[in-house]
Amino acid sequence: MAKRLDYQLQSPEFTKKLVELSMAQRKDSSIEVSLKHLLELRASQMNGCGFCVDMHVKEAIASGERQLRLHHVAIWRESDQFTPRERALLAYTEALTHIKAEGISDELYKTVREQFSEKELSDLTFAIMTINAWNRVNVAFHTVPGSLDKAYGLDKVVVG
Repeated sequence: MAKRLDYQLQSPEFTKKLVELSMAQRKDSSIEVSLKHLLELRASQMNGCGFCVDMHVKEAIASGERQLRLHHVAIWRESDQFTPRERALLAYTEALTHIKAEGISDELYKTVREQFSEKELSDLTFAIMTINAWNRVNVAFHTVPGSLDKAYGLDKVVVG
């Protein structure tokens, strides 16, 4: 699949603002980096964003995440690799990535609130919103997986 256009070149101000949001979340978020990797990977899987799946797997490995857990993100409900907090995060990520007509159930909200403070839940919601925005632009324009590894410092990450 060939890349369609360079959205960063065509819409530099919008791209800059999305990058700024992502950087602010890295700096100021109350959500642990390991959880952010899980939510970014799961949303990217659901959205079929090869570029983001590739990038977030590499980032997670570079941060010390175990590869088995990364393989199990797609099957997290059947896996014994995740804590109750991680399970709540993954369920919430799925619910916000594919919003059903009835929205977020009270049951899911209660489960997530039991695991996350109000600040964490707010930060988590913004993180899910942000990865979904990145997924949509990269899916729309067929951004090639691995094409920005050098720019992001991921070209030295060993996957395998």
